[in-house]
Amino acid sequence: MTQYEKMTGSPVEKLIVSLSIPTIISMLISNIYNIADTAFVGRLGTSASGAVGIVFGFMAMIQAIGFLFGQGSGSLISRMLGAKDNAHADETGSTGLFYSFFFGLCLTVFGLIFIDPIITFLGSTPTIAPFAKSYLRFILCAAPFMTTSYTLNNLLRYEGKAFFGMIAMLSGAVLNIALDPVLMFGFGMGVAGAGLSTALSQFIGWCIMLSMFVRGKSELRLSIRKISFSMALLGNIAATGLPSMIRQGLNSACTILMNSTARPYGDAAIAAMSIVTRVSFFTFSMSLGIGQGFQPVSGFNFGAGKFTRVRKGYRFGLIVSQICMTLFASVVFIFAPNITAALRDDPYVIVIGTRAMRLMAASQLFMPVTVMTEMLLQTTGKKLHASVLSAMKSGVILIPALLILSHFRGLYGIEEAQPVSLVLSVIPTIIFARSFFKELPTTDDPDPTSEQTP
Repeated sequence: MTQYEKMTGSPVEKLIVSLSIPTIISMLISNIYNIADTAFVGRLGTSASGAVGIVFGFMAMIQAIGFLFGQGSGSLISRMLGAKDNAHADETGSTGLFYSFFFGLCLTVFGLIFIDPIITFLGSTPTIAPFAKSYLRFILCAAPFMTTSYTLNNLLRYEGKAFFGMIAMLSGAVLNIALDPVLMFGFGMGVAGAGLSTALSQFIGWCIMLSMFVRGKSELRLSIRKISFSMALLGNIAATGLPSMIRQGLNSACTILMNSTARPYGDAAIAAMSIVTRVSFFTFSMSLGIGQGFQPVSGFNFGAGKFTRVRKGYRFGLIVSQICMTLFASVVFIFAPNITAALRDDPYVIVIGTRAMRLMAASQLFMPVTVMTEMLLQTTGKKLHASVLSAMKSGVILIPALLILSHFRGLYGIEEAQPVSLVLSVIPTIIFARSFFKELPTTDDPDPTSEQTP
């Protein structure tokens, strides 16, 4: 059975599960070693723990670039492969990877030159700044490999081969967890050791990911000769990946704003909110992983004109995602004090973190429908709707909520802003989902190449 036959003919439920599992594992692994960094660094003190949260805002920028070109080119590629247009798929993948590396390199150069003002901009306090600088310096050096790792992982996922991406992520995660204590405590590098460990593990993961394409494990044939400098193609990739860029970019902006608003309440407040952010990303991984497992199924079948499979996949993904999120969020809600204490055993951090974590866990029950709808719109070419929904969920609602609630309710308002925005974002989500399915043909198209174009 060819990859095309598998993606357009196998049972939708089986496909989504098979694609979601490696994606979920990859994301959980990524978050596990982020949490491992937090746990190891937490042993160095509250200020050191806060430094990881400060740098997390910049790492979200790196992810934003990787997702812009990875999901942008990947979404186009899934529809191109669905329409059996492999030549343009190769060109799109090669071009997306090139620009991902280029802009990652720009981040490295810019970041190393302006590292001190960047740390202040990220919301650091004077006591956190030295730790943040030590950590960020190594992250900046690895930025081009991190951006292209996210891009390569998305290219594999969109063609239905998420398993290979999982192998690379797992290898990097195991290495990171092993190196953390060795470099931090064995070599006495402290926070800098955590940064170096993360950078090395990301580079090894990148090497493994790239080897999948070099060894012919992918449907794509990436090549320097296939890179296109066409502004039309670059614009199409960027426009398609814009929802992911907005989501990650606004996540970065909101993390920075959250750190800045928490700064008057001390290092403990920043450390607590950093822990909550890391844990919320962990629980979010399940819902996002299922949504991303649905994306290649949606893209292939939309490109092939099999619209009934798109509908069926969306319903199945939403139900499974809601069940999984409910289970994960319930565990976090119940054990919030224990989770916070395990990552930083500071009484003030535990008090702040427990309340914020429980609010976040309760509000995450509303996330599956927004995630599935955003993934659907992005993969089927509804770029504007996907971008608007992503912006509303990640920033348009959250940023005003953070500013207003922090002004009137202080630290409580900072804890409440994200949950409020998650609940309110359900309203535009339902409107966009109803509009999409109202327009989607109820019967399949026997000749998709005549009407459906990437």
